[in-house]
Amino acid sequence: MSSNLQHLVRDFYLARLALLIRHEDVARHVSDYDVNNAYQNIVSREETHVSWLQHALLDLGAPIPADPARPSVPAAGKGDAWKALAAEDARANQQFVDHWRPRVETITHARHKGMLKVVLGEMLEHKRLFDQAAAGRTDLIGTHLPINERRGVVADTRWVE
Repeated sequence: MSSNLQHLVRDFYLARLALLIRHEDVARHVSDYDVNNAYQNIVSREETHVSWLQHALLDLGAPIPADPARPSVPAAGKGDAWKALAAEDARANQQFVDHWRPRVETITHARHKGMLKVVLGEMLEHKRLFDQAAAGRTDLIGTHLPINERRGVVADTRWVE
């Protein structure tokens, strides 16, 4: 396999993993139950993306690089201050897609190209959810009945490992 493809997939993997790690950290600051639930769903799908990329690296005979450093995500503050973090996540996903889409189009390996295009497409869907969260929408992955009103907030301590 081409070392150019190995390097491209490795770099894509590291950039994709860095966003996943950031989204995990941002989710700790999202106190709204429904938006936090959307973040959990996004993170779960992102873990699938990372797994696909790891398998692609192995298929290409490339080692899986060490994880990037955890980003510094500033505390969101009180109330719905986390909306600014969601807006940043939306921008970051769009920037990722804008950066990588032209490079992915140059790939001739059909399976890896197809996988990378699926990842980019799903990242745009996640961007849409981040945009909606930043705008104050809470019906990101569905609505609940009025009798099931959400009360309280999501505590960041649920992420203790």
